[in-house]
This record gives sequence, structure tokens and C-alpha cells, in this order.
Amino acid sequence: MKINSTVALSLLLLVLMAIAGYVSAVWGFSIGSEALESVTQPDTRPVNKGKIAQRASQQQRAVVMLKEQDILTNVRARIEGKGKNAKPEKPQSPKPDTQSSNTTPKAQLVVDASQPGFPIVNRDRDVVLEVLSAQYVGGTLQIKLNLKNEGDRTVRFLSSFMDITDNHGRALTVNAEDLPEKLAPDGKPVSGVVSIPATALDDVENLSLRLTDYPQQQLKLQVSEIPVKI
Repeated sequence: MKINSTVALSLLLLVLMAIAGYVSAVWGFSIGSEALESVTQPDTRPVNKGKIAQRASQQQRAVVMLKEQDILTNVRARIEGKGKNAKPEKPQSPKPDTQSSNTTPKAQLVVDASQPGFPIVNRDRDVVLEVLSAQYVGGTLQIKLNLKNEGDRTVRFLSSFMDITDNHGRALTVNAEDLPEKLAPDGKPVSGVVSIPATALDDVENLSLRLTDYPQQQLKLQVSEIPVKI
């Protein structure tokens, strides 16, 4: 019996394909087995829950919290190139500035009440006005006053009725503090302070102060040549 060459070739190809398929299957199975050797099924048995919890607690205990100050010290030391174990430098205490402590700026210079020309006193109708002192404090000139009523009737005042002018005749903006609105006839001195910005006194040598009562405006309390030049 004669075998056709075409049939023989077809059978040979089928045999080769079957062999190749078998080899591929065996090779794929072996590769898959090696890849899954480290993979295991999760153990869901209740017996192992305690062990898992114990292992997690041990891992939590193993965590060590670093102090923030130590971290900052190490970072600062590494930035400065001093190494990991460098110790932080102690802050140097600032040296006292002897030059600034021995000098007093003009705005802080105090004119004592015992300076020549003080106190300056003026009286009208049993009411006495005393200018006790003038001093530069915090960029303002503070003029301390005393008012006394030695009469027999109460006298009223308004701070807006006080006029202060410089030696050039210019009216100055002032701020009157603690000046009484009513002055009782007991002869006791009542103190007050008048503040003037120092910037308005650059070319001023002395001041004049005028005060009258309210509403009658019968009193003429006037003090001139209050020295303000230092």
C-alpha cells in the first residue's frame, strides 16, 4: 500500500504540534508552581488571633518616639557641618549696651521741678494757679499744674477754655488730663497735667498759659514765660 506524501506530512505536523503543546503545558505549570511557592492561604482559625494580636502589640512596643528637640538639634548640627553627634551651642547672653544706657535721648530728658523758674504762681479772685514743672516724656512735653480755690464758692472749669501759646504767638494743640471740672472752696490743691507734642516745640523757648472759669468767664488766670528749652 502506497502512503500519500501529503497525508504523511499532515500527520507529522499534528504530532509535532501535540509534542509542542505538551512541552508548553509542563513548562507553564512548573513556572506557576515556583511563583506560588511563597503564597499561602490566610489562616482564619480563631486559635491564631491571639498570636496575631500579640505580634502586633510587640511591634507597637518596638516603636521608639524621638524627641522633637533632639531631631532639631541633629538637623541643625548637620546643616552647620558639625556631624551627627554635635552638641548644640549655648546661646550667648546679650552684653549690656553701656553706651545706650549712659545716654538719655532728648525725648526722655526730665526737667526737675526744682529747676530755676519753677513753680510759677498766679492768683485771681481767690483761685490760685501753679505751674510746678515741665518735662519731656515719650515725645511730649508734660506741664504739671495745681489749682486751689481759697474762696467761698465752687468754681467750674472746662479744658477747652485753656489757651496755650508759644513765644511766637502761635496757639498750640494741647491735651489736658485730670484737670477738675469743679473746684471746691476747701483750699486743697488739685493736680493736672497738660501734654504738648514735642514736634511742635522745636523753635519754642517759652510758653504762656491762660485759663478762665465756666460759664461766667470772670477769672483771668495767666502764667507767662514757662521755660521749655533744655
